[in-house]
Amino acid sequence: MKPNDRRCISCRKVDQKEYFWRIVRVYPSRTVQLDEGMGRSAYLCPSSDCLKAAQRKDRLGRSLKATVPDTIYQGLWQRLSHDTAAQSMGTDRSPQARS
Repeated sequence: MKPNDRRCISCRKVDQKEYFWRIVRVYPSRTVQLDEGMGRSAYLCPSSDCLKAAQRKDRLGRSLKATVPDTIYQGLWQRLSHDTAAQSMGTDRSPQARS
């Protein structure tokens, strides 16, 4: 893997870190949040298959070694539906749209 490459915790795909969603267990508070903060991180593909598997098999919780609140999953599902809507309208600016 290259220095800026990350691996999806669900499908194990390797790509640049900008392609993935980042979920963080913040140090020292041990709270779990999206995208921001320093601490233990897990990366997830922005796809419904990866998100379903991560939620069903608690892959985020195991990877972060913390309990992941339902609000995190709700935020990821909303982000996914927003990205899907943007793609269908042709205004997608997400990393998936890169050439």
